[in-house]
Amino acid sequence: MRGWTGLLMVAAALTVSGCMVGPDYVRPITPEPEQFSRPLEQDADDLAGEAWWSGFEDPTLAAVVNEALADNLDIAQAAQRLIAAEALLGAARSDFLPDLDAGVSYTARSSGGDTGTASLSFGQILDINGRLRRLEDRAQARVLASAYEVEDVRRLTAASAATLYVQLRRARARLALLDASLDLQQRTLDIVQRRAEAGLSADLDVRRAAADLARTRAQRGALELQQTRALNALAVLLGRTPGAPIALLEDAGARDSDALQLGYVAEIEIGEPAQLIQRRPDLRAAEARLIAATADVGVQAAELYPSLRLPGSVSTDLEDGLSDGLTASLGAVLDIPLLDFGRREAELTAAEAQAAEAALAYQTVVLGALEEVETGLVAIESVQDRLDDLGVAVAEGERAYDQLNALYREGLASFIDVLDAQRTLIGNREALVDTQADLALAVIELNLALAAPTGQGG
Repeated sequence: MRGWTGLLMVAAALTVSGCMVGPDYVRPITPEPEQFSRPLEQDADDLAGEAWWSGFEDPTLAAVVNEALADNLDIAQAAQRLIAAEALLGAARSDFLPDLDAGVSYTARSSGGDTGTASLSFGQILDINGRLRRLEDRAQARVLASAYEVEDVRRLTAASAATLYVQLRRARARLALLDASLDLQQRTLDIVQRRAEAGLSADLDVRRAAADLARTRAQRGALELQQTRALNALAVLLGRTPGAPIALLEDAGARDSDALQLGYVAEIEIGEPAQLIQRRPDLRAAEARLIAATADVGVQAAELYPSLRLPGSVSTDLEDGLSDGLTASLGAVLDIPLLDFGRREAELTAAEAQAAEAALAYQTVVLGALEEVETGLVAIESVQDRLDDLGVAVAEGERAYDQLNALYREGLASFIDVLDAQRTLIGNREALVDTQADLALAVIELNLALAAPTGQGG
């Protein structure tokens, strides 16, 4: 008993004298402005607490995004990685507890007198070098990183679903506009053919009108391909096979016209750069990975110091099923690293380099996030200005075409002028649809960059 007491006293002393080795985590200093370069000027409603995509006031868009958040396979994979990280954290914490094993052996003799042994062995690692605590810190940080990665995949998935929906709506709007343009050009062709038959126009004018009609008709294949690509990508995002029907989009198809009709009415809260760092899950995940890498430096540093384990056992010999008394033992194993030809030092150096890399990665993500917001603010302003100008261009182009068409019928304008006005009008209408889509995409990208709220329940 006296020997056991001595061992326990030594172990206690070593445990008390133990310390946490390796560096403690310090957030890297990343240059960041106090505020973004420009505010976002918009006449919008405050939909606090709502998912950012509700600002489009499109129930089909909302349904598509919500289904993507529920069924996307990337989100499911991220969730499984989180479960694995949580399990590994539990394993790391179990190292602080003693391990216990039992064993029984039995030998049957032909001469009689069966023998056996029953034993109970246990061991306890004393964290005198802080290795177990650093392992727990690392595992905890990896759990945090995995949790933030789940949030980040959800953020990206919501934006991807909204983006594909806008691209689909753009393709369908362009197809509707194509039909309107073909109708316009067919009417022009009919007019010039009748004038040519009456001897009032040249055959060359007929050929020019027919060529414009054919050139416009040739756009259908490319637009249908864009529609198919968006549909297939959206199906995969929803966890479905490409080409599978998406019932959610039938309502959107009924609303398709040559106007995209995807205005954003919600207020976009810009905030400050410091707030952005707290909101963005990819930034939080990068920081958690840095914390894990910092803790790993401590893990490797602890390998340079002694470790202590207390093994013990209780056993009994059995003779014909009867115990021959108990034998107990308790020891102490002090592992002192002496010579490993630089292996431990090399592993520590590698861990330090990986931590430095993680710090640089964190700073890179911060700067990238700031850049995305700054670019998003400029993009919305630029696209909005272009949209306003195109609205005027389309209205004036319609008036110009109507006037020139009337003058042409009276023989007061050339057919070339009519064709130029027609081409300009069609081009401006196409640009207007594309710019409407660009504005919706810019809004999505800015909300993505800001890690805008996804609402209760996603």
